[in-house]
Amino acid sequence: MKINIYIAKQKMDLMDEQGQITRQYLISTAKNGTGQKNGSFCTPLGKHIIRAKIGTGQPVNTVFVKRRPTGEVYSPKLAVQFPKRDWILTRILWLSGCEPGFNRFGSVDTMRRYIYIHGTPDSVEMGEPGSIGCIRMRNSDLVELFDQVSAGTQVEIMA
Repeated sequence: MKINIYIAKQKMDLMDEQGQITRQYLISTAKNGTGQKNGSFCTPLGKHIIRAKIGTGQPVNTVFVKRRPTGEVYSPKLAVQFPKRDWILTRILWLSGCEPGFNRFGSVDTMRRYIYIHGTPDSVEMGEPGSIGCIRMRNSDLVELFDQVSAGTQVEIMA
């Protein structure tokens, strides 16, 4: 399996071992566009891998903070209670860059920037940039993807 992410199209392709697209998803990447630097709130480009899969077996809409389930389940009421929270829901695919000096090590390290593929509230629009660097997905799409990929799966993020 391999994942290709297309920033301009706000789409993700899941591909099989032969390079055939098996599934396509609408996503939402950074509202600040693309960029490698820590603190830029941009989505990094280049070759990555899934370093860790977090959230196996958690209920849909489980809220994560610092990659840990908080015990909360997202709801509109919770959203009103925490209006400024960047919602990371359901599952996390933590990305790690593979290109030293571009998206790995130092001030451009994707993993140290905590860039994930993660779930988001259903009210968040897909197909439009809106995150602070991560790749957001519909929770149902993320659960489907999460169950098909493993740690080490290649992820390429392209403009």
